[in-house]
Amino acid sequence: MREDNKIIFTGPVGAGKTSAISALSDVPIIATDAAASDMTLNRKGYTTVAMDYGILHLDAHTKVHLYGTPGQERFDFMWDILTTGGLGLILMLDNTRPNPKKDMHFFLHAFKDFIVDVPVVIGISKSDIKAQPTPADYADALPEITADLQMLNPMPPIFEVDGRRKDDVKNLVMALLYSIDPGIGENS
Repeated sequence: MREDNKIIFTGPVGAGKTSAISALSDVPIIATDAAASDMTLNRKGYTTVAMDYGILHLDAHTKVHLYGTPGQERFDFMWDILTTGGLGLILMLDNTRPNPKKDMHFFLHAFKDFIVDVPVVIGISKSDIKAQPTPADYADALPEITADLQMLNPMPPIFEVDGRRKDDVKNLVMALLYSIDPGIGENS
């Protein structure tokens, strides 16, 4: 791995991207939240309009820059900007949304040019509030969703997560890093 690395968190409004970066970052995060003024207000009072940013130090010489995208499609111009130079994508999905599998389809296709060359890991949030769909349901939907995508890993790992819990988010990041370098956890 390089000394400086970049991982992108994306997903719909309210999926837990800002919380996940905040839980994992070793420094206070930079967040560009603004008061919600559209249908987003039904889900939360504030929403990311440019990006969230934090840093995770893996060791004294290696750090991972954590970037969170806005979840609203009207801010999609930021998606290309933020993914430039990224090592991988963490897709956060909110299980309480009306059709989270449709959200998975939308975001995988929206980031199709990026995920041709980098791995993807999927985190399912709020499954404690709404248990369906299950991780197996998402996995069953992936082949059809990714059939026309040239993904580096067409069957990304799927985890149930609470974006506020550091260990849950760390598991997502470590799964992504392991996809990049399977020897990441070995001591040299």
